[in-house]
Amino acid sequence: MVFEDKMITNGEPEEEEEEEEDMVDPLETVRQKCEETDHCVHARERLEACETRVGSRSETTEDCTEELFDFLHARDHCVAHKVFQSIK
Repeated sequence: MVFEDKMITNGEPEEEEEEEEDMVDPLETVRQKCEETDHCVHARERLEACETRVGSRSETTEDCTEELFDFLHARDHCVAHKVFQSIK
C-alpha cells in the first residue's frame, strides 16, 4: 500500500489544498450589492416578467434577450464604478 501511495504522488509529499471557502471574489460581492439598487431591481423585474410571459406560451418567437442585456448593462454599469475601490 505504501508503494501505491508513492506511485500516486510520485514520491513527493502531498501539498495541503487551500480552502477556497474562505476566499470571496470581490467582483461577486459588488455584483450582489449592485443588483439591489433601484435601477437593477427594475431591470430584473422586467426580465422576470418577460421570462414568465415567454414561458407561458407554447409557440413564440419572442425571447428575452433585450431584457437580459438591459439588466446586465445596468448591473455592470454600477459594478464598473465600484469594483476597483474594493481591490487592494
